[in-house]
Amino acid sequence: MPLMEIRGLSHIYSAGTPFEKKALDAVDFSLEPQTTVGLIGHTGSGKSTLIQHLNALLKPSSGTVVFDGQDIFASKEIMRKTRFRVGLVFQYPEYQLFEETVYADIAFGPKNQKLSQEQIDIRVRGAAQFVGIDESLLDQSPLELSGGQKRRVAIAGVLAMDPELLILDEPTAGLDPAGREELLRNIFAWREAREAAILLVTHDMGIAARCDRLAVMAGGHIVMQGVPGEVFSHAEELQSLGLDLPDASHIALLLRKKGLPLSDSIYSLDVLRDELLALWRKGGAAC
Repeated sequence: MPLMEIRGLSHIYSAGTPFEKKALDAVDFSLEPQTTVGLIGHTGSGKSTLIQHLNALLKPSSGTVVFDGQDIFASKEIMRKTRFRVGLVFQYPEYQLFEETVYADIAFGPKNQKLSQEQIDIRVRGAAQFVGIDESLLDQSPLELSGGQKRRVAIAGVLAMDPELLILDEPTAGLDPAGREELLRNIFAWREAREAAILLVTHDMGIAARCDRLAVMAGGHIVMQGVPGEVFSHAEELQSLGLDLPDASHIALLLRKKGLPLSDSIYSLDVLRDELLALWRKGGAAC
């Protein structure tokens, strides 16, 4: 059974006014347990609107969102519980830090879950460790930290609620390559340890290529789904939607246009290297 299933989800902003806008149009989508799904699409495609429905921040104009077999909008109690079970980290979450210390900021969610002080302490220290926040920083003000450290604290605050599904909206935006890679490693390590699921919204196709599955949005619809190799095999269609390609896919596309018989499902440099070596060896043998 899917962990989360979206059925016919539509959302209209400012319905019945001259400013009416349909942001989502009959979206069907499911997410399996213990998987990482990348959600990609051009700005304005509906990604941010979609993810705000998944932990009941927005209510659908029509359609349903089912989490662990329950319609999350069936009652106020289910909506409240869903917001703890489905953790949502907005883009640039460091702007939402507000407590006096790093510890208090990370502890805010677990306190609202009515946990004991001992349980809160375990959650806070465990979440800080996963995102790479040293315990020596827990008593400091989050406002004194670097931008990258603030991002980690904000994510730790969501991890501390121990969600079964973690939704991240452009979590690496604005980070340098080293910081981006470290943060991704920590997030994937958390997923493995927690045996949770992740929905990762990203414009970075290199990050998308590391997900188990991809969903592509355009015009308020899911227009393509599949494993990365399947999705990136539609290179020209993705480019027509205003999306970039992983470096390996882009290079392979250019080489195919030059006449090299490369497969259309290349999305990693390792696979591109192997195919080029195979072609070179085949050509050498033919000589």
